[in-house]
Amino acid sequence: MKFLITGGAGFMGSNFIRYLLDNYPEAEIVNFDKLTYAGNLENLKDVKDNSRYEFVRGDIADAKAVAEVMERGIEVVINFAAETHVDRSILGPRDFIMTDVLGTYTLLEAARNKEIKRYVQISTDEVFGSVEEGEFSEQSPFEPNSPYSASKAGGDHMVRAYWKTYGLPTIVTHSCNFYGPYQYPEKLIPLFITNLLEGKKVPVYGNGQNVREWIFVSDYCRALDTILDRGEDGEVYNIGTAYRKTNLELTQLVLELMGLNEDSIEYVPDRPGHDQRYAVNSEKLRQLGWAPELDFEQGLKETVDWYKENESWWKRLKSGEYLKYYRKQYGSA
Repeated sequence: MKFLITGGAGFMGSNFIRYLLDNYPEAEIVNFDKLTYAGNLENLKDVKDNSRYEFVRGDIADAKAVAEVMERGIEVVINFAAETHVDRSILGPRDFIMTDVLGTYTLLEAARNKEIKRYVQISTDEVFGSVEEGEFSEQSPFEPNSPYSASKAGGDHMVRAYWKTYGLPTIVTHSCNFYGPYQYPEKLIPLFITNLLEGKKVPVYGNGQNVREWIFVSDYCRALDTILDRGEDGEVYNIGTAYRKTNLELTQLVLELMGLNEDSIEYVPDRPGHDQRYAVNSEKLRQLGWAPELDFEQGLKETVDWYKENESWWKRLKSGEYLKYYRKQYGSA
């Protein structure tokens, strides 16, 4: 099976590429990535010489580049490529629309023209908005509250339309928040860990009572594998663990693991449109035979330990050194 993994130099894409190569000896992978600030080929330096792996630099919103990469005999497209950071979307929504909406459309058109076996859209629970109690199901209405979640919702609707209109074999996944090794250090957990390692405080929005649900990277990879193997075309699957914490509870756990106290917290003004609570019902996925293996506290400890042991990796990212190198090697994004 030949896979096109878009956004494969990012956190989750790179982890899933490694997962496929490790678990499926017949899998061949083309990693198609624009190499923006969060795309880091260092995430895949251990597989760069693997004969079943190829990197191609490109933008999913570039129809010509997408058409060319699809000529490599692609059978399955997994679209990880996205602008994903809510704060960045508030400051500059256009990039999110270009990648998450136009880019998704461009991939779908190319996939339809090549009659691929399956297209999988990697999306987020944030498209559902905020839920005060209970859980999001696959049938929950979309109520996005940030430019990021709105752009992801737009792409997800386009995927559904291509299934309904053209019969393109698609699946959409909505996952809770990822965490684990190799995550770009602007995201909450690696930001907090690396700030504390640098002797800085951690910024907590508002009163810290916003609730998020978390999944460790290895459990996510197994969930996506289960969906690829046993999921049905045209369906939507939520990926969740029920490991839910307020941001303040999460912060306190990180501080405890690092031997620090709440003096290291800096409360900052809440961001606009900040969703209060996410909670994902993943029963449909669990009926396919998946369940999380790692509890949140153990996954968080492994994550803290990894960032402690890989200081040079995240310091180069924070300094922008990697991005300067890639732009010099591959040209401006």
